[in-house]
Amino acid sequence: MAAVRDEMIEMRGLRFRYRDWAPAKAGAPDLVLLHGFTGHARSWDAFAEAMTDRYRVLALDQRGHGDTDWAPADAYGVADMAGDLEAFVKALGLKAFTLLGLSMGGMVAMEYAGRRPPELERLVIVDIGPEIIASGGARIREGVRASDVFDSREAAFAAARAVNSVPPEAHHRHRVDNSLMRTADGRWTYRYDRALRSGNTLRPRDADTAWRSCANIAVPTLLMRGENSDILASEVAKRMIEVMPQSTFDEIKGSGHAIPLDTPDAFLASSREFLKG
Repeated sequence: MAAVRDEMIEMRGLRFRYRDWAPAKAGAPDLVLLHGFTGHARSWDAFAEAMTDRYRVLALDQRGHGDTDWAPADAYGVADMAGDLEAFVKALGLKAFTLLGLSMGGMVAMEYAGRRPPELERLVIVDIGPEIIASGGARIREGVRASDVFDSREAAFAAARAVNSVPPEAHHRHRVDNSLMRTADGRWTYRYDRALRSGNTLRPRDADTAWRSCANIAVPTLLMRGENSDILASEVAKRMIEVMPQSTFDEIKGSGHAIPLDTPDAFLASSREFLKG
């Protein structure tokens, strides 16, 4: 197994946690991973391990998630998180790196890449676009408002499986186990800012601004969509491919929105195929 370290770094008034996987060969390029809403760096463990044959892999707990500090409730916009990524790239001195973002992390990646940073070499956007399907957005908002305090880790996992039984069970359990923290009364809840559970705190970009960011992306880009996604519509994906001049598209069979969770093997294969160059 590749060596991995958990590190803390202070940026923009907050302490951020990130995971740093050593590459198999010295001097390998960097791959930065951005998780989705309510996610965390540990959700990338299996994928990151697999990619160390060609990359040093860095997975960031974004503000308000995982072991990173919680931000003020009015500071969870996509632009705020893209600013965090800019600070992270600068602090670690990254050059010619690849960026992969899932869902919320994909929104951040689009915003960041649309600024045309000279350090960015390649981009992967996973099941997100400038516009999202209304029913999928409602599902996510309802999910974060649902009961999220559990008597045991097993109860938390059972609740997660009841919502989504598609992922391989062991892979799903790893994600859930590493999402949990103890409450003051000894029970378990999810490891992200309670302010985000209002459903109104996370502020996506307006669609026009996000489309401009897409059109301004100037690096080779893979857009990945889950076949059964209720977030990224086929017609939005098609338009994204048309406006991003160096883009390619892959639809992952049998997956919903959470492609790395639902179909980890297909996600890895698609990513590796695009990133082999």
